[in-house]
Amino acid sequence: MKKLFAEFKEFISRGNVMDMAIGVILATAFGKITASLVNDVFMPFLSWIFGARDMTALNVVVRPAEVDAAGEVVKEAITIGFGTFVGAIIDLILVALVVFAVVKALNKMKKKSEEAPAEPEKPDPQIELLTEIRDLLKK
Repeated sequence: MKKLFAEFKEFISRGNVMDMAIGVILATAFGKITASLVNDVFMPFLSWIFGARDMTALNVVVRPAEVDAAGEVVKEAITIGFGTFVGAIIDLILVALVVFAVVKALNKMKKKSEEAPAEPEKPDPQIELLTEIRDLLKK
């Protein structure tokens, strides 16, 4: 049992597992941010444009509900909820744009670091001294 626990401890403390865990946590938080942006900023704006109170209320009724004389629903209505679908599309587009911007920025930083001239290595002080002595002896 101790060997199994030690092996698990070694596995979980590896860098790539921790990086993956951090990525999952950040992705969850990022998902909440984009969902809020879509639901709280873009959807009210689109609802205002389309004149609906809520985008999720924008539906196309394929078959209306059938009600009997007592007022009970005999057959449920069939509706296509395109408002929710539009929200999902906007969410996807926003996430794709942000991921594109992050990848582009990372690639730009990587390219700059590759293009940056490497500083020449400083020669050993003893070699510098010997070079000076040699140059003086030549004169």
